Amino acid sequence: MEKGNIVKVSGPLVVANGMRNAKMYEVVKVSDEKLMGEIIELNEDEASIQVYEDTVGIGPGDPVYLTGETMSVDLGPGLLTSIYDGIQRPLHLIEKEAGAFITRGIEVPGLDRTKKWDFKPTKAKGEEVEEGDILGEVQETTLIAHRIMVPSTIKKGTVEEIKSGQFTIEEVVVVIKDSEGKTHEIKMLQRWSIRKPRPFKNKKIPNVPLVTGMRVIDTFFPIAKGGAGCIPGPFGAGKTVTQQSLAKFCNAEIIVYIGCGERGNEMTDVLMEFPELKDPNTGEPLMKRTILIANTSNMPVAAREASIYTGITIAEYYRDMGYHVALMADSTSRWAEALREMSGRLEEMPGEEGYPAYLGSKTAEFYERAGYITCLGSDEREGSVTAIGAVSPPGGDLSEPVTQNTLRVTKVFWGLDAKLAYKRHFPAINWLSSYSLYVDNLANFWQKEVAEDYMELRTNSMNLLQQESKLEEIVRLVGMDALSSKEKLILQTSKSIREDFLFQNAFDYVDAFTPQKKQYWILKCIMTMYQEASKIIEKEGFEFSELVKLPIMQKIVKAKDISHEELEKYEELEKDIIEAIQNFGSKLQAA
Repeated sequence: MEKGNIVKVSGPLVVANGMRNAKMYEVVKVSDEKLMGEIIELNEDEASIQVYEDTVGIGPGDPVYLTGETMSVDLGPGLLTSIYDGIQRPLHLIEKEAGAFITRGIEVPGLDRTKKWDFKPTKAKGEEVEEGDILGEVQETTLIAHRIMVPSTIKKGTVEEIKSGQFTIEEVVVVIKDSEGKTHEIKMLQRWSIRKPRPFKNKKIPNVPLVTGMRVIDTFFPIAKGGAGCIPGPFGAGKTVTQQSLAKFCNAEIIVYIGCGERGNEMTDVLMEFPELKDPNTGEPLMKRTILIANTSNMPVAAREASIYTGITIAEYYRDMGYHVALMADSTSRWAEALREMSGRLEEMPGEEGYPAYLGSKTAEFYERAGYITCLGSDEREGSVTAIGAVSPPGGDLSEPVTQNTLRVTKVFWGLDAKLAYKRHFPAINWLSSYSLYVDNLANFWQKEVAEDYMELRTNSMNLLQQESKLEEIVRLVGMDALSSKEKLILQTSKSIREDFLFQNAFDYVDAFTPQKKQYWILKCIMTMYQEASKIIEKEGFEFSELVKLPIMQKIVKAKDISHEELEKYEELEKDIIEAIQNFGSKLQAA
């Protein structure tokens, strides 16, 4: 094993000479303790290395060993239900070997090499295959069948031998002879460099929504499967709870949750809670379709940078099998801070607020790995990776570089508002500043699957909320009495949209998840009240206070309590609203 010598140590940055044969992003072992590091800069025979472990006690003269490999992850059966650190070391194995704290230099394989998996072939001897074709399946959990694919290094070939039965991930299960006559032994284990995006046939325009069950997101600011979104917000506004709700309830088949530089207690909540949660679609434990990457703020800073790429590489692997994957990164600000620290130690020219000049391109590089794709292989299958990143701007300042660079490359902005959070309005997503650029892509889906007038209903509701914000200024200046009945109706309807539709309790079993058709009907009932009341508001003798006292108004407030299995009750409620308000109008005429 080739080696160099350390000449300088600056926190997580180590500089070594005698590294003429080293390559960019090569993994190295630093000192005799074999700390894992990665080369991030080369200058003649000197290499700058970011070390993913604590460098205390390391000094000039210590050796650095070259491995000849890039930073890669193990891909194969056993990923689901796992809890890793930022460089794919299983935390439960580290705890067995080293106790509660991660010992320096500890090497633990990402996947169990001894466990046997039941491999069921889907191809037969003599069949022609190409890159990405599914050779067989392993039932990884009761929810997910793990598909073993032809590696992308084999463009075309013929199956020479294919086995069936119980094997470890390092045993050969398939032998393929390629078009040049070379034989390849295929195992269930693959290694893939985390900085290299996995290949696919083509990217498609995302036109299917990722249903989250959160009304403010699904109806007003939706995200498509294969889309990219961001949740910026100040401390305490609910970024982590929003992301956890998305992970629990969204209709993706696989969840990859990255706790990147988050506080230990927040990550503990996730680690304790997820194994206990039931998947709302199947009733099985949620962990059976989840991979957690825990890289808390007290872990070495450089590993934050790797954790984001480790997560997205695993997500792409399941996408290539034909699954829809949702990736939650909480929070990308901590990742950017790690970039800034390493950049400062490398003495690079700082950009805005001390972040490196390449912050924008690195952010884009990460989010562009999301997408809705046609998978490699002769069979037609599609998969997607939806990337949702939380951003923690200091003091809630959305003009800072990480937020701005993220907004440039994501198409959904869920802006969390501290004022809404202090009012105990959750999710605290501000409906005036947030936006989604996927609305037009998803319009056809909604009109076919939910209702013909879905888009019209959404647009009218949002218009009312915007009018409310203008009227609030007048109310502050001259009071409620100065408003006309029509303006009072706008305020009353907007209040109903806010309190009875947008407000959602993440800890209430029924309210935490609302199917799309139920969302449509709750909003439809509120807007039917507004439309019917608008018809009679100009009549002589109309008193707005009398309208508000109508018993039907209480039924609208309780509309969200109706079960999604009893949608016909919403149709009855809509008829009752029309009848009650028309009767109220008829009495005015009679008077």
